[in-house]
Amino acid sequence: MSDTPSPSPRPVSTLAVAGIFVLLAIFGVLARSYYLPTLPAEPQNEAPDHLPKDLAWRATHDSRRAYLLSLRQKQADQAAAYGWVDKANGVVQLPLDRAMDLVIQENAPKPTP
Repeated sequence: MSDTPSPSPRPVSTLAVAGIFVLLAIFGVLARSYYLPTLPAEPQNEAPDHLPKDLAWRATHDSRRAYLLSLRQKQADQAAAYGWVDKANGVVQLPLDRAMDLVIQENAPKPTP
């Protein structure tokens, strides 16, 4: 058995390494320009003039905030009031505290005689 000496590796030229880095840089620039979103040219916070009335609350940040506050107030008022949901079928609206008390009363264990 004779061991044949393996050939020594070829040295890598500095020009080849620099070329690889240049190609990676070009790829990075192209990937960034094609795949990352670009910033809009115009500000998006201005209200458009052609919005219908039912979407006017979406126009600006302040109008969305005011709409959300009024919606939350309406929901809070509904959660604390009595009223009819469907009078024909006998469905009522109760305040949450009262509804929880009624559920507890209905599901409480019955005393045994």
